[in-house]
Amino acid sequence: MGAAGGPGAPGSGAAGGSAGPDGPGASAGRGAGVGASGAAGHGAAVGRSAPGDPAAPSGPVGDAATADPAVVARLRLAVARLHRRLVQASSGQGLTYGQLSALARIEQHGPVRLGELAGLERVSAPSMTRTLAPLGAAGLIRRTPDPVDRRSALIELTGEGAHVLDEVRRERSELLAARIEALTPAQRAALEAAVPVLETLAEEPGPGR
Repeated sequence: MGAAGGPGAPGSGAAGGSAGPDGPGASAGRGAGVGASGAAGHGAAVGRSAPGDPAAPSGPVGDAATADPAVVARLRLAVARLHRRLVQASSGQGLTYGQLSALARIEQHGPVRLGELAGLERVSAPSMTRTLAPLGAAGLIRRTPDPVDRRSALIELTGEGAHVLDEVRRERSELLAARIEALTPAQRAALEAAVPVLETLAEEPGPGR
């Protein structure tokens, strides 16, 4: 496919930032539905930190309201490890996190102007131009004249770009499905009950939050 960059990553960037391939536009029920890597009930492994793991607890957690710092650290580590495994599951696509996130944003909002896309991703226009260059070269996006402003162009996905996003989502869903199948019925029930809470945590914060 030829796009430059390293392994793609799920959409887990800064709050309100990148969409990621698993964000809007992802098929919620495709393959796995929901799941977790070493999900609830896989014991203390969630709370243990691997040597040199940048996501490992390194001291007291900052202001976390009334949340138990130990729980916050365990959740942070579990999310980071699941993120890494999802990235590894679709690493064959050869796209960086920023490129996959841009593709997902274009799918969600396209056709879109470059400046608008940069704003959605919270990066500068020159940075977005660099992100999009290999995507265009690989035939994953195309530019068409803006009917309102002929000096501008609109960016949209090609069929190949949509196919790449589908493949990333399929590979990650398959990983989650396999992990869910290894859980006990009680663990699956606990995971299902936790999904709405995790969705709330993942929401973009509103003003003043």
